[in-house]
Amino acid sequence: MSACSRIILKPREDEEIRQGFPWVFDNEIAYVKNGTTTEQYAECTVPDGEVVEVLSKSGQYLGTGIINKKSKIVVRILTRERGEVFDEAFFKKRIEDALSIRFAYYGKHDSYRLVFDEADFLPGLTVERYCDVEGRVFLVVQFLALCTEVYREIILKVLTDVCHPFGIYERSDASVREKEGLEEKSGWIGAEHDPVIRIKENGIILQVDLEKGQKTGYFLDQKFNRRCAAMFAKGKRVLDTFTHTGAFALNCAAAGASEVTAVDISEDAVENVKANIALNGMDKKVTAVCADVFDVLRSYEAEKRTFDMIILDPPAFTKSAKQVQKAYGGYKEINLRAMKILEKGGILITCSCSHFFDYNTFYSMIQNAANDAHRTVQILEKRGAGPDHPVLAGYPKSEYLKCAVLRVL
Repeated sequence: MSACSRIILKPREDEEIRQGFPWVFDNEIAYVKNGTTTEQYAECTVPDGEVVEVLSKSGQYLGTGIINKKSKIVVRILTRERGEVFDEAFFKKRIEDALSIRFAYYGKHDSYRLVFDEADFLPGLTVERYCDVEGRVFLVVQFLALCTEVYREIILKVLTDVCHPFGIYERSDASVREKEGLEEKSGWIGAEHDPVIRIKENGIILQVDLEKGQKTGYFLDQKFNRRCAAMFAKGKRVLDTFTHTGAFALNCAAAGASEVTAVDISEDAVENVKANIALNGMDKKVTAVCADVFDVLRSYEAEKRTFDMIILDPPAFTKSAKQVQKAYGGYKEINLRAMKILEKGGILITCSCSHFFDYNTFYSMIQNAANDAHRTVQILEKRGAGPDHPVLAGYPKSEYLKCAVLRVL
């Protein structure tokens, strides 16, 4: 690697980075060494997309990444090894390492997240690997940061060589790209195919829309939590809220639940749930309801309708630290109302997918909801995302999903 510019941090701004945090924010930079020139960050002339080194105030090397002055996250660190070259061999090693980790947990015909951005040391890159019921591999790629966008052609070549996909669909249609100075984009890369595929998860057939599905098509992170839910479902009346694709509901039905009600506010989601119910021959056991979950929980409480098991898997109620208190009220309400309509000894599986709503806040909310519902809660398991979503030490955002398995007395 030829000599590159250096980002010099302010005093004490290196502490988190030493612990594994992979970002440098604009307000953390003291100045920039651009060749023989020293520049204030506001006057930095290093082009966006260039390789830069990050150094502490004392001059200690911290990592190498890509600069993007359009973003508040000015540098995303790609390596901690000085002199490493970002070529095809570099990205092949990163992707093969990620793949090898998944081999320990997933079979050839499983679907899983192959690359989990910063947690797999490829900032801003998400890659989902879907295997359909015919054994064909589809990749869904998301380039959310300039850091990996500048290497997209190399990355796509490596993914093709390593994974041999039948098709690659791009879902770089997230608004976060605007903060990186990038336009949103989506569509097939190369040959086009039907974007609606069928995958099998825990023995359940699920229809996944790569084009119009949430984010990258389907929430793969809950696979093992759905399997856990199924362990408690036999003979039970189950309520699955914020059902999205009906995956929790169908896992419970297949495990022997006596009846399952799956609720979602989205008409499109409910139509997809009905399709998945039909695909699995569960028409007599699973009912899909299009309604606001908050309204449904209130009406069931008023009707004194009860369940043996309830699943709460809401979307993120907060996407910023400023809205945590507001989100707290929403999470507490659905948990409180669910506890009120659970039979004594019933099972509540409750989740939060917002990293801002952290671990301690989540479990505090559960305790407060139980107090207000006049119920005693026994925590059976504290779970998170599947092993295809590893947690990077020093990067709290990678530990975003909380899933608690509770017995409500």
